[in-house]
Amino acid sequence: MTELTETLRHAVPADGEPVRMLPAEAYTSDAVLAWELRHLFAGSWTCLGREDELLPMPADAKPTTQRAVRVGDVSAMLVRDGATLRMFANTCRHRGHELLPEDGTSERRSVLCPYHAWTYDMQGQLIQAPGFREQETFVAEDHALVELPVVSWGGWLFGHAVHPVGSPEVPSFTEHVGEFDRLIAPYRSERLVLADRHSYEVAANWKVVAENYHECYHCPLIHPELCQVSYPDSGDNYDLPGNFIGGSMTLRGGMQSMTLDGALAATRIPDVPEDLVYYLHLMPNILVSAHPDYVMAHRLVPLAPGRTWIECSWFVLPGEDGSVPSATGAVEFWDITNRQDWGACESVQRGLASPHFRPGPFAPNEDAVSLLVSTIGRAYANGGL
Repeated sequence: MTELTETLRHAVPADGEPVRMLPAEAYTSDAVLAWELRHLFAGSWTCLGREDELLPMPADAKPTTQRAVRVGDVSAMLVRDGATLRMFANTCRHRGHELLPEDGTSERRSVLCPYHAWTYDMQGQLIQAPGFREQETFVAEDHALVELPVVSWGGWLFGHAVHPVGSPEVPSFTEHVGEFDRLIAPYRSERLVLADRHSYEVAANWKVVAENYHECYHCPLIHPELCQVSYPDSGDNYDLPGNFIGGSMTLRGGMQSMTLDGALAATRIPDVPEDLVYYLHLMPNILVSAHPDYVMAHRLVPLAPGRTWIECSWFVLPGEDGSVPSATGAVEFWDITNRQDWGACESVQRGLASPHFRPGPFAPNEDAVSLLVSTIGRAYANGGL
């Protein structure tokens, strides 16, 4: 992998040179994706999903207290102990058996390894190791689970899985979100509820999907519905503190939201801009599109160099009686737009496989894509974000 990342360092231009797409291997190589999963996903702050879905606490059933998740290429386990949330490496300290299977859950009040019944409390301390009771040299405290950093923000959980809790090498989550927090906080996404969700599997690299998200240079050709309600050349892209990329676009006059007819799809969110939409990508894997009446989020999970699983969710204000509006107008509009985008991304991925592909320059209004590529290129050179 060292030799390959040396090659990719050339993707970072000297000052003043035009920024081009990354070399083809950045989008097609198994080795590059393996590096990204460890250094950009596990080694940064990966969005794991919504907290209330990962560890639900239903009123009429036992709460889920444990769930296996994947943070980049690292298997981890979320644990809720009362009001306290923790994350541990999903690895028994005996012989490495997974404590929970992939996507597995538990309602137990202790963590049980299903291989040899080593048992841990909800703080990760070893409380039972069959056969070791009489071993004077065995110290249970030396075999606690490895605790990993996890943060709840805006209703989502974010995990880091390379360095344990307490390590000075853990990157600051506050610095990671930076000004993204100021831009999105007014939408109070932690109080919004899920109106609908679509999942897609796209035959394209996760970076191709992200690059497509960051420009509307393509909009006049493939998004006629979008251009009816929003100016494709409007808005501004930001260069602000934090590991995020993106900007805003302006709604056309008389348009209230991004729907096929420009009408609101849900109750207007108070105290947020009424005439623009934020399109912000918090690295590495969550795209947050904040509208006047709903927040849409795309969560990207790379499956292979040329395959990405995408969870698209629409969040809205609940009704006064707790009911959840359907947001049908938003869902219909963005499902059409998503599928248009996925088709374009899949075509790019096929083109990247050509022996004749050479990285091309970005247009002036692709400055957010340029910033994304520069950010990833620097990460290749520096070992992470």
